[in-house]
Amino acid sequence: MRRALELAARGPAVDPNPRVGCVLLDADGRTLGEGWHRGAGTPHAEVAALTAALADAGELPPGTTAVVTLEPCNHTGRTGPCSQALLDAGVSRVVIAQPDPTPLAAGGAEHLRAVGVEVVTGVMEREATALNEWFTASARLGRPVVTLKLASTLDGRVAAADGTSRWITGEQARLDVHRQRATAGAVVVGTGTALADDPQLTVRLPEGDPALALLHVAEGAPARQPLRVVVGTRELPASARLLDDVAETLLLPTHDPAEVLTTLGGRGIHHAWLEGGPTLAAAFLRAGLVDRLVHHLAPALLGSGAPLTGDLGIGTIAGLDRWRLDDVTRLGDDLRLTLTPEGAA
Repeated sequence: MRRALELAARGPAVDPNPRVGCVLLDADGRTLGEGWHRGAGTPHAEVAALTAALADAGELPPGTTAVVTLEPCNHTGRTGPCSQALLDAGVSRVVIAQPDPTPLAAGGAEHLRAVGVEVVTGVMEREATALNEWFTASARLGRPVVTLKLASTLDGRVAAADGTSRWITGEQARLDVHRQRATAGAVVVGTGTALADDPQLTVRLPEGDPALALLHVAEGAPARQPLRVVVGTRELPASARLLDDVAETLLLPTHDPAEVLTTLGGRGIHHAWLEGGPTLAAAFLRAGLVDRLVHHLAPALLGSGAPLTGDLGIGTIAGLDRWRLDDVTRLGDDLRLTLTPEGAA
């Protein structure tokens, strides 16, 4: 299973499909074939491993075991069900790390057991789940996971009174934002931020930075940039950097956070990185659709200017929206606070 996890980690970290690895073993524990999923539309890990094994032997020997990091799928999408592919190849035992959390694809283990295949589950499940953090969490929520990125002065200002905002935080904090963008399938802003700041919203990292590996979907393929999403009804000028050809941009003329997430979920997005200004932040917070806060806090004061968020509709201290502090990291002179809603699992 450790080897299967190593193989799975070669797949694209941000993809509509999860990262999966598979190792086929004969009855004596010798490796017959290995495979991993290289991205949406390519053969699943089990099929890749079967292809490698059958290319050498023509057929699998009796007693073959498939060791796979995620429960073999039981539905037909762009490819056929992996549970049936294993059955057709004559696999007699399947060892699984993580059960499939998606209702559509789950059921492979049950199907295999029903026809007499020995199935073992839960082997290194924690490690397999961690490998597909956003995929798993998104399946549980039924929508993309939303991380709200904030950056402010000590007194909670995100811009000065004249509207200027570059730069509140230092170079290390700004580099950290690019690394965290690389974990997301989409970076989301409102039209207010798009018009005021003219951001590009791409991942820009120095050569050799480990986070660059998250942008590669397959060996030899061009780097992937997150989908850029602009929410709101105001039009962007043709010269806006968000309309360049560096990355795809999706314009969503709505003010409804739930509609935004429904659209992104339909595009296979599991993790949305929200970088909008106070208005968009408040809209998602009021809707209860923020799962994680990443707050870069600068040791600086402004005294006036735009606040961290817009009105949250809280009129009394009893309605305080509390968050659990999960991590504090120093980035130069700035702090990065990572928080989740109080009471969240």
